[in-house]
Amino acid sequence: MRKIQIALLLLSLTTVTACNESESKEDEVQNVDKKSAIETELSVKHIDTADVLITKHKIWKNNKLFREIIKTDTIPSLGDTLQIVEDEGGNEHSAKVKKDYEFYITVQ
Repeated sequence: MRKIQIALLLLSLTTVTACNESESKEDEVQNVDKKSAIETELSVKHIDTADVLITKHKIWKNNKLFREIIKTDTIPSLGDTLQIVEDEGGNEHSAKVKKDYEFYITVQ
């Protein structure tokens, strides 16, 4: 049970850092111990008037993928915000972008 808790903690840190591609990924896990681990990935896909929360779990046992579980849930959109973005030419301008959820993960 303790190994699962440690694996979930490490994977949750990876998920939190992966939520925003523009931020550095200093806490990103490079390799998962596939002898006995649960790898979890959380993401939000923006659609027109709502967002979709995607939760993926990969269960590893003896270096083999035992099972993959994918769940999706519709959640309310947080709306838009103005943000400075850079185009392909290197020019900066204001653009409306969807607000992102922050992830806080508790592992027990």
